[in-house]
Amino acid sequence: MHIRSAAPLALAAAALAGSLLATAPASAASHQGGLHLGKIQYDSPGKDTRTNASLVAEYVDIHNNGRTTLQLKGYKLKDNTGYTYTFGSYRIAAGKTVRVHTGKGRNAGAHVYWGRGSYVWNNTGDKARLIRPGGTLLDSCSWTKGSGVKACH
Repeated sequence: MHIRSAAPLALAAAALAGSLLATAPASAASHQGGLHLGKIQYDSPGKDTRTNASLVAEYVDIHNNGRTTLQLKGYKLKDNTGYTYTFGSYRIAAGKTVRVHTGKGRNAGAHVYWGRGSYVWNNTGDKARLIRPGGTLLDSCSWTKGSGVKACH
C-alpha cells in the first residue's frame, strides 16, 4: 500500500523535475546567446533642451552576444507609452552592438536614429522592450529615477 501511494508522488516529482530541467536551458540561453538590451542612456547628459544634440544623447544599446550575424528587420524597441522604433534592414554581427539614438541622424555603422523631435525614455522610470518581428517579447529592462544610465544584463 505504501508503494502505491508513493508511486504517484514519485512520478509527479519526476515530471516536475523534468519540466524544470526542460525550461532551464531556454531561460539560460536567452542570457548566454543572442540579442539583448545593453546600456540605456535614458536621461541625456546636461539639461533636457530638446535640441537634436540632446535627443541623440538619449539611446539604447542592443547587443548580439550570439555566434552568428542576425538580421534585425522587423524587430521593435518600445517604451511604456507605446513609442516604437522598428528596424529596417540591419545586420548585427556576432559580438557587436547597435546604438539606437532617439534624435535625428544618418544611420551608419553601429548607430541608427529614431528620428524623433522629443524624448522617449522617462527619467523617473520606464521600461524598454525588445520585440521580435512576430510580436513576442525577446528582452526587457526597466528602471526608476536614478543616474540617467541603466546597465541591462
